[in-house]
Amino acid sequence: MKLDEFLQKLFAAGKDYQLTRFVILRLIGFVYAVAFLVAANQLVPLIGEHGLTPVIHFMERIQSHFGGSRTAGMLQVPTLFWFGLSDHALSIFAWIGFALSLVVCAGYANAILMSILWAMYMSIVHIGQIWYGYGWETQLLETGFLAIFLAPPLDP
Repeated sequence: MKLDEFLQKLFAAGKDYQLTRFVILRLIGFVYAVAFLVAANQLVPLIGEHGLTPVIHFMERIQSHFGGSRTAGMLQVPTLFWFGLSDHALSIFAWIGFALSLVVCAGYANAILMSILWAMYMSIVHIGQIWYGYGWETQLLETGFLAIFLAPPLDP
């Protein structure tokens, strides 16, 4: 094999982005895993029923701000916790997110799973008040949203 043929074969494989997608999706899955693991350990002490800033009071203030309309509150602060909120639900929610992010780390990433992870973490960030208002949470949400379009629609 000549040098020209070898170089053509070597660089011909670089025309698709499968390796890049492979690495990026798994790294995003790892970051989600860390984020959900932190949430599993900190949500209840920070925003739980007896936490430092109970989320139930926060959501009641949002609802009263919009004239008692829960729908308006849902539109302004989109979170899955409008459908139910307890300390137990916060913990289970975070551990489910952790498990799903480990699935992404294992290589089973698709657009549906990435959308679920993004919606779950966005739900946590929106009710996190001052505890989830720093830069890296927003950065993860932005990167996670873009990863939805990087992942294949369905990955058997």
